[in-house]
Amino acid sequence: MTTLVVDASVAAKWCLPGEQLLPQANTILHDYVRGSLRLIVPDLFWAELGNLLWKAIRQGRISHPSAVSSLTLIRDLDFQTAPSEGLATDALQIAHAHGRTVYDSLYISLALSSKSQLITADERLANAVAAYFPVKWLGAV
Repeated sequence: MTTLVVDASVAAKWCLPGEQLLPQANTILHDYVRGSLRLIVPDLFWAELGNLLWKAIRQGRISHPSAVSSLTLIRDLDFQTAPSEGLATDALQIAHAHGRTVYDSLYISLALSSKSQLITADERLANAVAAYFPVKWLGAV
């Protein structure tokens, strides 16, 4: 079975109205729910997703009850969640060597340690590191 690491930018597509790349994100989610794909996230994913939803509430893009419902629905999907503690040293090395944030580099570190690919809706991140790491932009899925 294929394993993918997804970041909060992909999960945002499942939560927020009017998001671009929703069909691609939904394909990943559908394959996971069907059991033909395994998804793994670092524990940072949950804080990033919560913060993303909080910002969307403040911007009037989503109501507070809808944000809570979305977060609950995604949490109930029971993605395998890896602790960031074991990924932090490699993430710092990646961040330093490639000029990325440690937050983004945690996802890359998880993809490397799980021998999988990171799927991100952050096109700038994918463009910056795809030549060095197993990172793919959601739009190319």
